[in-house]
Amino acid sequence: MNLKRRLLVSTVALAFAGALPSFAAAEGTIAIITPSHDNPFFKAEADGAAAKAVELGYEAMILVHDDDANKQSQLFDSAIAAGVKAIILDNAGADASVAAVQKAKDAGIPSFLIDREITSTGVAVSQIVSNNYQGAQLGAEEFVRLMGEGGEYAELLGRESDTNAGIRSQGYHDVIDQYPDLKMVAQQTANWSQTEAYTVMESMLQANPGIKGVISGNDTMAMGAWAALEAAGRTDVIVVGFDGSNDVRDSIQKGGIKATVLQPAYAQAQMAVMQADQFLKTGATGLDEKQLMDCVLITADNAAKLETFALAE
Repeated sequence: MNLKRRLLVSTVALAFAGALPSFAAAEGTIAIITPSHDNPFFKAEADGAAAKAVELGYEAMILVHDDDANKQSQLFDSAIAAGVKAIILDNAGADASVAAVQKAKDAGIPSFLIDREITSTGVAVSQIVSNNYQGAQLGAEEFVRLMGEGGEYAELLGRESDTNAGIRSQGYHDVIDQYPDLKMVAQQTANWSQTEAYTVMESMLQANPGIKGVISGNDTMAMGAWAALEAAGRTDVIVVGFDGSNDVRDSIQKGGIKATVLQPAYAQAQMAVMQADQFLKTGATGLDEKQLMDCVLITADNAAKLETFALAE
C-alpha cells in the first residue's frame, strides 16, 4: 500500500465526531491528534508522526482539534471507536485534556503526548516536550544582546490555557529582568495567532512608539508582529520568536526577524511514534514518562541549516 493510501486523513473541519469517516477496519492504526495545521509547527508534528507510523507498518489517522477541548474529546471517542492501537497527542489544554487521555487509557489505548504536557502523571505513557524554559532562556539571552541591554520592549504571550506559554514567558523574564535598562512597556496575549499578533502589535506601537524590541512566545505571532512593524515603517525594531519555522528562517535570512529558538517538532513526533511502537510490542518504553528535548538558538549564522523544524548536521 502506498504512502498516500496509508495516510488516512480525516476531514478535520467536521464539527462532531459522528461525522468523521469510519476507521473501524483500520487494524494497526495510530491516531495523531494536533492543533490546526494552519500553524506549520503542528503540521510538521502530524507529518513526522504519520511518516514514522507508516515506516513502522501502521496506518495513520490524522485529526485536528483546533485547540477545542470538546472537539478533542469527540475525536478521542472516534479514535477509540475505530480501535486505534495508540494515540499521539499535542493537546488542547493541560487540565482539559486529562479526561480524554484517561478515557483512552480506560479503553486500553495508550497515549503519547508531544509538545504540551498535561497536569496529571500516570495517565499518558509518555509526555515528550521541548525544554521550553531552556529554549526561552536562549532566546532571551540573544534578545538582550541584540537590544544592547537596554530600551523599551513588548512581549507577545501565547494562549493562556497552554502551559508552554507561561513557561516561555518565565524563561524570558528570568533573563531579561536582570537588566534594569530593559523596560517592558507592553505585554499581551495574541493566542499563538499571526492575525491577532498583527492587530496587537499595531495597538502596542500606537501606545508605545518608543518600542525597540519585541519578544514573542512563538514564531507565528512573531511573523504577525513583523508584518505590522513593516507596515508601520518600523523595521528597526528587533523581533525574536520561538519554534524554528521556515517562515521565520526566511525572514532571518532576509534581515527581518533577528532570531528564533528551534524546538524539534518533527523529530519529537517521530520519537513518540517509536515509543508507541515499543510499548505496543513490549508493554513498556524503557523511559521516564516525562522527557525533555533541548532547544537550539537560530540566528543568521545557522538559519540556512534549518528545514521544517529540524537542523541539518
